Amino acid sequence: MKYFVVVLLCGLLSCTTQNLVKSESKPNIIYINVDDLGWMDTETYGSTFYETPNITRLAKSGMLFTNGYASAANCAPSRACLISGQNTPRHGVFTVSNSDRGHEKTRKIIPTPNTEDLADDNVTIAEMLKKAGYTTGTFGKWHLGDDPKTQGFDVNVAGANNGNPGKDGFFSPYNVKNIDDNKKGENLTDRLTQEAISFIKENKEKPFFLYLPYYAVHTPLSTTNALEEKYKEKGGNSFQNKAVYAGMIEAVDRNIGLILDEIEALNLKNTLIVFTSDNGGIRDISHQDPLRAGKGSYYEGGIRVPYIISWDGIIKPNTVSKTPITNLDFYPTFMDILNVEIPNKIVDGTSILPLLKGKTIEERSLFFHFPIYLQAYNFKTDDGRDPFFRTRPGSVIIDGDWKLHQYFEDNGLELYNLKTDVGERNNLAEVHPEKTAELLQKLRSWRTEINAPIPTELNPKYEASFIPNKFK
Repeated sequence: MKYFVVVLLCGLLSCTTQNLVKSESKPNIIYINVDDLGWMDTETYGSTFYETPNITRLAKSGMLFTNGYASAANCAPSRACLISGQNTPRHGVFTVSNSDRGHEKTRKIIPTPNTEDLADDNVTIAEMLKKAGYTTGTFGKWHLGDDPKTQGFDVNVAGANNGNPGKDGFFSPYNVKNIDDNKKGENLTDRLTQEAISFIKENKEKPFFLYLPYYAVHTPLSTTNALEEKYKEKGGNSFQNKAVYAGMIEAVDRNIGLILDEIEALNLKNTLIVFTSDNGGIRDISHQDPLRAGKGSYYEGGIRVPYIISWDGIIKPNTVSKTPITNLDFYPTFMDILNVEIPNKIVDGTSILPLLKGKTIEERSLFFHFPIYLQAYNFKTDDGRDPFFRTRPGSVIIDGDWKLHQYFEDNGLELYNLKTDVGERNNLAEVHPEKTAELLQKLRSWRTEINAPIPTELNPKYEASFIPNKFK
């Protein structure tokens, strides 16, 4: 009898161990990348205007990050960082289209040339996962080349080099490539979700990587009449009040709910879900107060974004992490989970797998490099350093509670303590010269290590006193 009990216990322990191993090995991975969704644009992060019950549902099932960052402040470079696992100086995608944005007479130096597409020889996160036995699919905005199938994806719906769906493009007939029209008036966010659900069903018996980069909530803003009327009647506040934008957020949230419902219906418990945005929200559309500025700026409003990660059985439900993370961290995290090695592949992030298990990771600095110009979106509302640009060429380091900006035109330095001044209003560079020098040295050392280009050539067309007509 004792022997039977011992055997039974061993069998149960063995079974439990196998289940634990199974639950952590080769999870399905769903990465939801909403376009231009700001840090404060969900109920989960504090909005009282936008309604996002399904995003809240996801947060309750997993871990919410309060200090999550995009690795760049606008679309293409942030996506290139995520997909390559490398910071902007390595792949050269610094912005969308040309780097000499804004009026030529307001640019003091010649910016670094921009690379518009992610090189095919860069081993992407999808190619890494395929090596681990995953089926890969992308549904939505790609923005890194003509076709993500050349960069590791088995399935591509609506992904090409365009950065938005174009005029009236959120409703069929669509303006984007690699998607067929089903019926006139169909909503693009709804359609991408249905394609994603079909992909899940087809691959439920094997590990899959589902990349779901919605075109929403990017401009041109567009929603249904019913949703627009709903939020007009609800009203907002001086920071968040655009009914069309609120309707787009609700549509995204409802579709995320459909994805979660499908995962539950198929009992795909071993599924790791990431929810985030590619960069900060456009401040003229939705303020991220107390954060300063928005998309295109390297103040917090342009790079701090929502992050929610859920993984049944691994991540403790309804938890919050204050540890800073960036989208550069997901490539090494997935490699860590799967024990995959890519010879000669350099990744610039850190595996956050320990965080997901309730442990800690070693403190590290976060770096951002933007050696180009990005013109103002709305100079009256951008809340940037000057009215002409959302950002001028420069670099940023975040180190603990401290954040240092360096601008290349005038070697301007701005030092902020994010713990006491998350709005970046009180420049402490002269108050704390030793801390400024320390962080500047770290920033310079990082740029040397990564071979980051620093523009120095003067622009002969620059006029210090010139003011474009629209700024007068």
